[in-house]
Amino acid sequence: QVQLVESGGGLVQAGGSLRLSCAASGRIFSWYTMGWFRQAPGKEREFVAAISSSGVTTDYAASVKGRFTISRDNAKSTVYLQMNSLKPEDTAVYYCVQGKQGLRVGLTEGEYAYWGQGTQVTVSS
Repeated sequence: QVQLVESGGGLVQAGGSLRLSCAASGRIFSWYTMGWFRQAPGKEREFVAAISSSGVTTDYAASVKGRFTISRDNAKSTVYLQMNSLKPEDTAVYYCVQGKQGLRVGLTEGEYAYWGQGTQVTVSS
């Protein structure tokens, strides 16, 4: 059974930083693309970042590019999202996702097979 467990969310002031972690189990972690989506109150869920199985390929939403960094440690079966220069509009529930394959970094929900329960990130102004 696949499990994705996020941690690291919380309350931070604008301009601050947080690092989200997602520990995965149940499949061979190093075979699959990993990513992060988020959903703000009253808004659709949106893509944030993704990383290929090897870590060579990454992609980011335009709104976070240059501020967020996705990385992974295949030995620890963990993916990270380093978030810097946070803005109030980054406030959302952040979801860790695991892909259906390992080469492409998909931008759409349908490309991901498993989802975590989410962790709340709140950025105060």
